[in-house]
Amino acid sequence: QVQLVESGGGLVQPGGSLTLSCAASGSFFRLNAMGWYRQAPGKERDLVARSINGGRTVYADSVKGRFTISRDNAKNTVFLQMNSLKPEDTAVYYCNALIQPSYGQPYDNYWGQGTQVTVSS
Repeated sequence: QVQLVESGGGLVQPGGSLTLSCAASGSFFRLNAMGWYRQAPGKERDLVARSINGGRTVYADSVKGRFTISRDNAKNTVFLQMNSLKPEDTAVYYCNALIQPSYGQPYDNYWGQGTQVTVSS
């Protein structure tokens, strides 16, 4: 059973920083992309940043230059360093991973439980 466990959310003042982390655990054959999405109240869940095997990264325009995604492949962990946070960054942040559960099976999307990030003075 694959699990994604997130940590690092909280309350921060505008201009501050937070780092989120997400570790994939359990038994699986292969892990491909890992990333972060966020969902604000009354809005859809949107991509924040994504890291694909081979080193390619993708960022939402709204976070470029402020957020950095990185991975520790040995520990199946993804990080999101968030700097210069703004009130509009307030949302529940969800970890996502594209995982092949067993050899020959198709890849599937897995989600973490979500962690709240609140940017407010």
